[in-house]
Parts: sequence; C-alpha cells; structure tokens
Amino acid sequence: MTAPLKGAWNYPTRILAGPGRIAELADACRGAGITRPFFVTDKGLETSAIAARAMEVLRAGGLAPGFYADIRSNPIEENLDGGLALYRAGGHDGVVAFGGGSALDIAKLIAFMSGQSRPVWDFEDVGDWWTRADPAGIAPVIAVPTTAGTGSEVGRAGVITDGRAGVKKIIFHPKMLPVLVIEDPELTIGLPPHITAWTGLDAFTHCFEAYCAPGFHPMADGIALEGMRIVKAYLPRAFATGGDIEARGQMLAAATMGATAFQKGLGATHSIAHPLGVVYDTPHGLANAVLLPYVMMFNRPAIEARMPLLGRVLDLRRADFDGVLDWLLGFRRQLGIPAMLGDLQVGLDRAGEIGIMAEHDPSTGTNPRPAKAADMEKIFRAAVTGDLAAASG
Repeated sequence: MTAPLKGAWNYPTRILAGPGRIAELADACRGAGITRPFFVTDKGLETSAIAARAMEVLRAGGLAPGFYADIRSNPIEENLDGGLALYRAGGHDGVVAFGGGSALDIAKLIAFMSGQSRPVWDFEDVGDWWTRADPAGIAPVIAVPTTAGTGSEVGRAGVITDGRAGVKKIIFHPKMLPVLVIEDPELTIGLPPHITAWTGLDAFTHCFEAYCAPGFHPMADGIALEGMRIVKAYLPRAFATGGDIEARGQMLAAATMGATAFQKGLGATHSIAHPLGVVYDTPHGLANAVLLPYVMMFNRPAIEARMPLLGRVLDLRRADFDGVLDWLLGFRRQLGIPAMLGDLQVGLDRAGEIGIMAEHDPSTGTNPRPAKAADMEKIFRAAVTGDLAAASG
C-alpha cells in the first residue's frame, strides 16, 4: 500500500558560505541587532588562532564581546549554567556560537535560556513542551561551525546530558534556530584527520538515517542523497589533505544538508550513540560511524528497497543493499574508523542499560523498523563484538 502523500515541512536559515567570510561576523551581529555578543566556543578552541581572529573581527567592528569556553565534548548542565551566568552578568544581547556541535548546542541553549524562568529540562523535546518557553526571552544566535559534522548550525534544538537522569536530552524550540550561519572553510583547515573523519561520517549518518526514515518528505530525501554523494566525493580529500579548501567547503555544506534533511527523522544509530556518549563519553560522530553498518543490518527489511537509488547516486558498481553496505565498510576503513565498539574499550557489561536508554531516545520513533530495548541491545552487542550478522532482525 502506498504511503499517503502528506507532510509538514520547514527549512532553515540564511547561510553565508565561502573562504574568508568570518570577516563579516561583526556585520552579521549588527544585522541581527546584537551589540554585545557573547562568544561561545569549547575548550579545544579557547586559545586557538581562529577563535582569536573571530574575536578580533568583533572588536574591530566596534562590538564588545564576552567570551566563554567551559564546554566538554558531551556537554552537561554545568556547562550551560556557567555560560548562562556570565551572559546575564555581562548584559549581553545575543550569542556567537563558534565551534563543533557541542559548542554550538550549548551556545544555542544559553541564548534560549537567557530569558526563561523555568529549568531547562522543562523544555525537553516532548510533545508541546516547547510552548512553555517565553519566545521574547530567546536571544538571537549567529552560528559559525568549525567542524563539518553535526549541522547544529541549522538546528532548532540543543543536546545536553541530564546528569541526574543519566541520559542525553534534546531541548527544542523553533526560535533556537540561528538567525544566520557563516560557513568559512578556512576555519576548518586545522581540524586533525581523525576528527575530520569522525565528523564527516556524522554528516553521512545524518543523511543516511534521514533518507531511510519513514514518511513523505521528498525535499529531505533529495538533500540527503546529495549530501551523501558529497561526503563520498570530498571527505577522503579533506581527510588526506587538510588544506584542501574546496573539500573543506563541500564538507561544511554536507553537514548542513544532513541536519536540514534529518528534520524528517533519524534512527537507531543515533538512539544508541546518545547513551554511548553518556555512559562511555564516546565522541558522537565516532559512535555513529562505528554503529551505522550494524543498524543497517537490523533495518535491512525496511530499507532494502531504498538502496538501489542510493547506490546509483553514489555511483557504486553494485547498486543494492549489499553494494551500499560493502562500500560503507570500505569507506570507513579508508578513513581509519574502527570496525567495532570493542576497539573503543566499550564492553558488554552495561548492554541491557544501553538497550533501555536507546529504546527511549527520541530518534527511535523514526527508525525504519520498530525497535524495542531488546533489539537495541542486540545491535549494541553485535557492534561491540564486530558481528554484523548478529545485528540482523
């Protein structure tokens, strides 16, 4: 039976793409009504030349920026609270989100929470909880990604770990979307090869899971397919030659495309990767890169019919499920991605707990196949031991 042609679609914000466009940061702030920007980045970029350059652009443009960098790779509430206190104390009126996914997420959450009186957990992406927020209390955000992976620069949500519950939670509001994005590939040149690979495969996973998610959303499908083609063509170049500006620029586009497409939905790869970040502090992009083939095997009955088109878009010799899977396994090896979670010192001792957490992750709702805790545990166990066949449904 053909699925009904019914959907509700939203697409993102204004993007300035190209080398050297960080020079337009001060003008972008003024255009958004920001005169006292709060510059948010992560510890890894705190003393970097690219962060210093961005701050210099703001000061040269006559603005008075604040600065915050106390953000870990899997952010926790303390990272948000510290930035929020400084934002309010400094009388800031907007945020510059500068860095990878973690910095962008916390930056957006600082802007979102700057004028709220309720706890952040009251705005979790559950039902219509976002309507609890005061939209007038949400500050504008200019987003400047320095990695090509999460696509948080075009997202309406932020991911943060709730330490009390021991789970990652998604905080959502439509006005959390940055008002403008600057995608300057020169800012990503210093990204090490392994981070380039992890983040690039994060972008690929976003596109893949969005393409396979159920529902009628041909715009998302088209963007996801082109995003995967770009990753196949340009990630090996960015990985091998960090200064390849064309490849870096294309990968920034692919990351944005992945996050644009996954408005359609994600799936079990993310459902399992999120608790891995909480329990083992596994970098999100790396977790996705390792897990994706195992989730493909579980989802095979539901996604097999979609693989011939993907195989043709990727220009594979064999354009079917097995051809796509074989290519992905080889692509991961080319980029130095471990074959299994066991190579990351992830064990089976908490497999049941991971399964339960994954079942309740928001991404599970749009997995192509229904997946309960036992299914998630099976996929996780297969990924730990490297047994692809064991992940099959």
